[in-house]
Amino acid sequence: MDTVKASNETEAFLKTIQDKNPHEPEFLQAVQEVAQDVLPYIEAHARYRQARILERLAEPDRIVIFRVCWIDDQGNYRINRGYRVQMNNALGPYKGGLRFHPSVNLSILKFLAFEQVFKNALTGLPLGGGKGGSDFDPKGKSDNEVMRFCQSFMTELFRHIGPDTDVPAGDIGVGAREVGYLFGQYKRLRNEFSGVLTGKGIEYSGSFIRPEATGYGCVYMLEEMLRTRQEQLKGKKVVISGSGNVAQYAAEKIMQLGGRVVALSDSDGFIHDPDGLDTEKFKYLLWLKNEQRGRIAAYARQFGCGYYPGKKPWAVPCDIAIPCATQNELNGDDARTLTDNGCIAVVEGANMPCTPEAVEWFLQKKILYAPGKASNAGGVAVSGLEMSQNSLRLRWTREEVDERLRSIMRQIHETCLRFGRMEDGSVNYVKGANIGGFVRVADAMLAQGLV
Repeated sequence: MDTVKASNETEAFLKTIQDKNPHEPEFLQAVQEVAQDVLPYIEAHARYRQARILERLAEPDRIVIFRVCWIDDQGNYRINRGYRVQMNNALGPYKGGLRFHPSVNLSILKFLAFEQVFKNALTGLPLGGGKGGSDFDPKGKSDNEVMRFCQSFMTELFRHIGPDTDVPAGDIGVGAREVGYLFGQYKRLRNEFSGVLTGKGIEYSGSFIRPEATGYGCVYMLEEMLRTRQEQLKGKKVVISGSGNVAQYAAEKIMQLGGRVVALSDSDGFIHDPDGLDTEKFKYLLWLKNEQRGRIAAYARQFGCGYYPGKKPWAVPCDIAIPCATQNELNGDDARTLTDNGCIAVVEGANMPCTPEAVEWFLQKKILYAPGKASNAGGVAVSGLEMSQNSLRLRWTREEVDERLRSIMRQIHETCLRFGRMEDGSVNYVKGANIGGFVRVADAMLAQGLV
């Protein structure tokens, strides 16, 4: 397929999607990123074109939107909006997190659900794709307020989910506390103890490694990528954005493998610690963010390092960058700064944290760049393993789960190599992940007929 025809096909497809989904920039960005790789592949494989697989993938199976009413500690009535986007279940039950954050809207959740379909397919596990959440902000709320909100949210959501239908998990704003409250209310409403939510506490059928899974998986993917260039993590200087769950455990695994984490951030700014994290600093970080729910500036005060309010960490010279905060946090200027400062690898810990301009720059420079649908699949991989353990009514050891996670990330890397190897020997991990995920879902859709 020639370049002009491919461009015309992509433009026509995106025009159709844009007309059907106006005012949804994040969703359109996610579809465009997939389409530019997948449409030429579809043109070379008529069975996918005739069945209009990509058009069907871009249309959710269903979207549920509902009102969530709750009462705050002052007795005031509060109203939020809840969502669940069930995108595609060709490979298994819908699977994807719940996000509680003021920025949540339909565009963001559709983009996340669309990405989740490909991400879950790449794991090789029997998982469909979905996403949900609310514009509720748990920050600054008491435990009782969060519990009342979660119970009200689940009172509506429970009728749309189930262990063989749709299995939510956590995401931004939905951690162990929120998952516990949600699961408790689901159990009360359904009068059953089932694996309907993942990310559960280890005390009540959760899986070992689940809190660490996304961060660990990112680093396992990074290890595989570095090996293609005869490089290793030991001695490498690493900059991470964010300081939540993914950032924390990516940092821990990097430390274990001999790398040096010199920057972390939150929505207020970033810290630069040239000496890098160590065991004491890491323990303080976990206490600060998970128990105190404090700000990263406190780390700088505690350990006497630099703090830069209102800024992102991408100007800090590094060998490796791992954006773990949120979508579109790393733009084209940031990308140029990173490569100018010697960065050789960027691995996405968040969902779509790099803008299209940044991605294009990384691909042009042929640095090692992994999109989130491949590199942050560790979280949903272990969620899938948690579902398996719940169904079997048993628990694997920490070592067993970790080894399964490593194996899944290795498999994802092999898929990216298979579909993303370029003529000059370099690897386009974006193309590899997009086509690899697409083929697995598309073949399942073809086998099941027009549904």
